Amino acid sequence: MARIRTAAFDDQRELILREAAALFARQGYTATSMNQVAAACGISKPTLYHYVRDKHELLLCVASAHIDRLQSLVAEVQAQGLPPRECLATLISRFVQAYADAQNEHRVLTEDVKFLDADGRERVLGGERRVVAAFADAVIALRPDLAQASLATPLTMLLFGMINWMFTWLRPDGAISHAAMAPVVVDLFLGGLGAVRAPEPATSPARPKTRKKETCA
Repeated sequence: MARIRTAAFDDQRELILREAAALFARQGYTATSMNQVAAACGISKPTLYHYVRDKHELLLCVASAHIDRLQSLVAEVQAQGLPPRECLATLISRFVQAYADAQNEHRVLTEDVKFLDADGRERVLGGERRVVAAFADAVIALRPDLAQASLATPLTMLLFGMINWMFTWLRPDGAISHAAMAPVVVDLFLGGLGAVRAPEPATSPARPKTRKKETCA
């Protein structure tokens, strides 16, 4: 029997995903029970199973919903038709600020996706790859010369190295907010991007010449 989808249903499901993400982030996926999720949501366990089949589906929903939000964010920025530099700067800023309200979901994404089955992992990781590709395209739009040197994706991964681990040290209630850090990340990445030079193509080292053996007459 198909589940009935109403506004109340969607609101309750959003609450379940949010509370599950908080529990998974705090104590780990394997250590979290469905009883704990139900209790955190203020609902019974049978009611919880009205929204998800099992804990595996719950993890998949948490991770995929987070990735879906990031993909939607990318689409929103791309739809604005901004100039290359402004587009990349906006993507960076929007992602940094989005992570402020999704630290639990992001921790789940980085630490618990390994517990999904192959299909679930591919669904989540496929979404991640699409997000990375969008950023790499934005880098290429700003620096087309880097495409031939295959540096767009490595530079994108360096950028995400800055953004993705901010949850380990930048706290929403700290002295510096995500909103304040967003332009800092933009300046740090784009300010250094202009100085990046594509490396020269690798060449095989010349082999040392061997001396011809002298023979006695």
